Amino acid sequence: MRSSRWHAHGNVYIVHEGDGRGVDATGTDGVLEILAIDGDDITIGILNTDGSRAEMSGNGTRIAGAWLMERTGGDVARVHVGPLTVPVHRLASGEYESALGPVVVGEPELVDGIELTPVSVGNPHAVVFDDPARIAELGPLLETHPRFPQRTNVQVARRDGPGEATARVWERGVGETTASGSSAIAVAAASYGTGDVVVHFPGGDLHVRLDGDRAWLTGPAEPV
Repeated sequence: MRSSRWHAHGNVYIVHEGDGRGVDATGTDGVLEILAIDGDDITIGILNTDGSRAEMSGNGTRIAGAWLMERTGGDVARVHVGPLTVPVHRLASGEYESALGPVVVGEPELVDGIELTPVSVGNPHAVVFDDPARIAELGPLLETHPRFPQRTNVQVARRDGPGEATARVWERGVGETTASGSSAIAVAAASYGTGDVVVHFPGGDLHVRLDGDRAWLTGPAEPV
């Protein structure tokens, strides 16, 4: 089975052709299992570094689409993960845009005195508006809190002004990561609800466009 390493703003995945269990994911944020390819369609599984499975990954699906385009020479891909399909296409800039959703934003709630907004992007998120530097404190606390029996991804974010936010991310089953695509959508949706939003992560910026319950995510994907 062949493997290669790809990243999106330092968010590193091993792309593995076949079952990814047993693949050494040390120093990465997970494994993308390539399960089937049919023309411009690719079916994947997503493994976190702790061996658990993720339902969705914004950066991971974009990387899988870019990996397939490198193989086919095309500019489009449809990435299937579980019941979800993520269309990805290569832009003239060399970045990739993917369409994700539905995005569901819940009502703000208090969990052990921490106000958070639950968001689903096909996977669970808890967005906390506070100093992003608190991620090392709040991330592990909320990831495994009984409020989230399947655990959750956590974002600590700051609204910087119209259409702009800064965030740090604690990914379920991984820990802190330099960037996260589904987290960018969660932060944008919880912060502004609609329109164009730039989310600044330690690894770089991701661009989100929100319209109803749909989101378009734009960012890089390249081999390491």
